[in-house]
Amino acid sequence: MATVPTLTHLQSDESVIQQLITHPVPADADLFATVDRCAALVSVLLETDDAATRAALCERLLQTLRQLRHLSDADLPPHLIAQLIEGEKLASCVPDCWQETAIQVDYALDLTQAIMCGTLPASVAKGLTGLLHDLVWLLAAFVKEPYITTH
Repeated sequence: MATVPTLTHLQSDESVIQQLITHPVPADADLFATVDRCAALVSVLLETDDAATRAALCERLLQTLRQLRHLSDADLPPHLIAQLIEGEKLASCVPDCWQETAIQVDYALDLTQAIMCGTLPASVAKGLTGLLHDLVWLLAAFVKEPYITTH
């Protein structure tokens, strides 16, 4: 699971869920921290059956994905550039047609909104939640891929 530095280790799953729901990502969070929070939210969403909790998690995920979308268009801070230079560039974890972060975030936003609508059959909502989970985790891996070469 992703490391989410703004969360503290608490004893119960309910406490973690409440903390995810009630504490938004700080406005000054960077791209990596924001994508990690998205991954944490979608992981908890996948395991949650309570309708009210799912709705609250979806709402927080939407807010966090929107923040991620904004960050994906912004210039990267130097500390993230340094991390993206480190490591060996390997083949990307996503196909060439998905090489823009914004496209993947937009897909995740659309899936989240579809799940939130509450009109889908339970089996479809469960399947789309699984797809959303996998998409967000793939996005998290993609965002952190080393891709910048030194000159």
